[in-house]
Amino acid sequence: MARTLFRNLAVPVVILVLWQLLSQSGFIKPVILPSPLAILERLWTYLLPAQTFAESAGFSDWIWSSELLSDLVASMRRVLLGFAVGAGLALPLGLLMGTDRRFEAYLNPVVQFLRPIPPIAYIPLAILWFGLGDPPAIFLISIGAFFPVLINTITGVRNVDSIYVRAATNLGADRMTMFRRVILPAATPYVLTGMRIGIGTAFIVVIVAEMIAVNSGLGYRILEAREYMWSDKVIAGMIAIGLLGLAIDVGVNRVNNHLLRWHRGIES
Repeated sequence: MARTLFRNLAVPVVILVLWQLLSQSGFIKPVILPSPLAILERLWTYLLPAQTFAESAGFSDWIWSSELLSDLVASMRRVLLGFAVGAGLALPLGLLMGTDRRFEAYLNPVVQFLRPIPPIAYIPLAILWFGLGDPPAIFLISIGAFFPVLINTITGVRNVDSIYVRAATNLGADRMTMFRRVILPAATPYVLTGMRIGIGTAFIVVIVAEMIAVNSGLGYRILEAREYMWSDKVIAGMIAIGLLGLAIDVGVNRVNNHLLRWHRGIES
């Protein structure tokens, strides 16, 4: 375990030490790339509540005066709302397109035409249609989450093993039973994979949307720091984004593993 830990940490530690030494020596200008200690100090300041406990109305008011926590909550709220809209539309549509070839033939050209267009390209239209604030951000996030869930759901339904379908048919399963007891469970791993990719994409899109359409959240705070040339706060915000994204991915992966305990290859 010690050897594995050393291999995993050796290169990052060497990079951080060299970075710190170069910053202290003046070789790297702080305004361009602050030292690791300066970034850590800024991250800690970003996390601390802005007001003292005596000035606040209570513990909740004190803790939520933290700029970082309020930005994290604002970004997560937009991600969850946008993902719920995008996945909520993509899942039934993907199941329908996967099971009905005629329906898929009508919609597939439109889907394949819209899918390569990045959500960022919709920003002018989103602002034109919804103005500023949460609605355009949620709209962009829902687009980012929609296509991964849709495509993976269609693929999952199409890749159901024909042995299962023939066995259920021989046992007298009707169309609804076939869908509920065979197709949907067999496609679930693909659907959950699409949701994992979709929520990751939604998290990427929310940062871009917050830099343009809203005045809160991690993306907005990074853009604000850039305008004042606070490089340490920009990198501190990037670290917060990375940690939050990692936490989201780990959480979604654990939920997927829990839901797929029955699936071969996943240990309970």
